[in-house]
Amino acid sequence: MLYYLSLLEGYMSELRLFQYITFRTLGASATAFVLSLALAPWLIRRLRIVNFGELSEDRRVDGLDKRGKVGTPTMGGLLIIASATGASLLWAIPTNPHILLTLGTFCLMGAIGFSDDYFKIKRRNGLSAKAKFTAQLAWAGVIFAVLCAVPDTRERVHDFMVPFFKYPVLQLGAAGTLLFIVLVLVGASNAVNLTDGLDGLAIGCSNSVAVAYLFLTYVAGHFNFAEYLQVPYVRGSGELTVFCGALLGAGLGFLWFNCHPAKIFMGDTGSLAIGGAIAMLAILIKQELLLVIVGGVFVIEAASVMIQSGWFKYTRKRYGKGRRVFKCAPLHHHFEFVEKERAMDENRPPELVETVIVTRFWILSIIFALIGVATLKIR
Repeated sequence: MLYYLSLLEGYMSELRLFQYITFRTLGASATAFVLSLALAPWLIRRLRIVNFGELSEDRRVDGLDKRGKVGTPTMGGLLIIASATGASLLWAIPTNPHILLTLGTFCLMGAIGFSDDYFKIKRRNGLSAKAKFTAQLAWAGVIFAVLCAVPDTRERVHDFMVPFFKYPVLQLGAAGTLLFIVLVLVGASNAVNLTDGLDGLAIGCSNSVAVAYLFLTYVAGHFNFAEYLQVPYVRGSGELTVFCGALLGAGLGFLWFNCHPAKIFMGDTGSLAIGGAIAMLAILIKQELLLVIVGGVFVIEAASVMIQSGWFKYTRKRYGKGRRVFKCAPLHHHFEFVEKERAMDENRPPELVETVIVTRFWILSIIFALIGVATLKIR
């Protein structure tokens, strides 16, 4: 919205600043961060009043003492969505189709997560997997229809890009493109959801991915940079850089209250929204497969669940008794078991284990993000 102030530069030359994506990205990031800090105390109080706290037990991590987390408000994703969306609408061009699609995905996936969180707390059972997938499939159809209708994306919608290759490897048909969009959208959102298990883990890793796609979207929307680095140029996608800045600011603000010991959890409201937004960014700039590298931590977490589940089912069918590859899945809980056992043997405070694991996963996430950005030079 503030972009339109640049139209008045004839009256005040300083207003020209609002033309520049870099300036507006910094503004969006700062605005989202301040909004998060300002809204968080109020939201935490409201969620406590309506009893939107975590459940008293978590069967996924049986054997780990989680009593200290009982009563911590969830649905903190509302804070991320409100801050990032507000900052984006303020600093980005609100009529830009890329911004509208990304914000639409961000909010819709957040709404799905909110419904899941609400039913878990009030009815002890969340949305069924079928209901979630149906909603995601329907929205994927909307995304596909819009991408085919908008001139800036129509010419590249069927391109299947692979990292390290300059040109599309193949052209997907309508059915193939829709299926690929569903795969990226569902895969990314569920991967972030699975990673959300320790204080600050998912949001810290999401911040690294947001920074990486901040660079990737800026390059994709800048003709000279895209041509020089030989990546797909998508007209108008540079505005997504502003959204990435807003998402980063909102994420940092949320992390202020989500770091150990967390005062609020993002819940499915936040994890599905962030995963959906990241997937949408990748789809719009045709860097879907690069998300596997940039979001390496999310991929590893999701893979650990699939390996654990697949191996358990296979061994139960073959040997009559299910066996596990990891002590617990997702992977961060496996390391939590290992580190707490080691801490007891070495007489170290077990309370520090969670911080150690989260910090190491953040380091891995930063490394994966740097590798992903570095691939721009390898074509």
